[in-house]
Amino acid sequence: MLDRILLSRFRNHRETAVEGTARFNLLVGENGAGKTNVLEAISLLAPGRGLRRAQLADMPGQGPEAGGFAISARLAVSGGEPVRIGTGVAPERPGRRIVQVNGAEAPAVRLAEWLSIGWLTPAMDHLFVEGAGARRRFLDRLVLAMRPGHAGHVNRLDTALRERNRLLADERMPDPRWLDAIEAQIAEAGATVGAARAELVDRLETTLAALPDSPFARPSLAYLPGGPIGNDALAAALREGRARDRAAQRTLTGPHRDELAVTMAGKGQPAAECSTGEQKAMLIAITLAHSRCLESSGEDRPRLLLLDEVAAHLDPLRRDALFDRLRAGSAQIWLTGTEPAPFAAIMSEAAVWEVSQGTVRRISAPPNNA
Repeated sequence: MLDRILLSRFRNHRETAVEGTARFNLLVGENGAGKTNVLEAISLLAPGRGLRRAQLADMPGQGPEAGGFAISARLAVSGGEPVRIGTGVAPERPGRRIVQVNGAEAPAVRLAEWLSIGWLTPAMDHLFVEGAGARRRFLDRLVLAMRPGHAGHVNRLDTALRERNRLLADERMPDPRWLDAIEAQIAEAGATVGAARAELVDRLETTLAALPDSPFARPSLAYLPGGPIGNDALAAALREGRARDRAAQRTLTGPHRDELAVTMAGKGQPAAECSTGEQKAMLIAITLAHSRCLESSGEDRPRLLLLDEVAAHLDPLRRDALFDRLRAGSAQIWLTGTEPAPFAAIMSEAAVWEVSQGTVRRISAPPNNA
């Protein structure tokens, strides 16, 4: 469980401490009060750019000490001493993210070894109508929650792809031996990334198939690879496609072109053509199925699920079903809302904070947290 979360000069939070957390944690307040900023801060305790995918320069608060920020938290680890994890930016180096574990600096990818974090935000409601890149990032976050090393493989793939594209865009013909070496790196990392994505989609599809069609619309998932599967096959395709890719000045085959295809089960209708309500329900169903996959995998890292305004547009039946499914898992849940009423079913179990103008005040806690 994550506790004693400290935000310093992060967005509209000058100095904020969130302590005394529970299984369910609810942040309530008006729009613009800073609720999502707390969730974003927590999401930065995982590799990547957080739930808003914001630039580091956009995160520090305004004022005389603007330019840097700090986020830290205490993490309870099964069978061991609590771990202190943190991240932030120093004012003198605003473009460099700093990560620390128990006071020692570490690469950001190491955060995934300690904590598994997933999230659902209103901005993700458009996931099924956006480009394939958004769905790949979504899929990679789900994989990362199960495989801590996935971020490193994705980073290696992206780095090698950028280098190959740079060579192909050069006016001079690149040395074939150098391309061979770069393509071998792409093929090795790409085969690993593709296999992890395919495995997770298969597990999610199996889990979703066992769920009822209601109250949440049940999606069906398919992994569509963007190139040949396997190290040797991908390396051969890259080699054979050099002339075409050089003309396009970019790599046209590989895992960076993978697609997550989603259809509404029963109707066989692509998610992009479903109603916004059906799309929201399918996104919730995928998130809950993923949580169930983590439960059944024996994953022992502490897990967090950040749900921003998730109850706002759900009717009472679906809200109750959502809370029941969340109770069935073991993840620590963080929710936001403009008022407590939609969360009445879990108020007796939740630690509740009022957020106002970048300040946080705990207003209630479950009996065993008092």
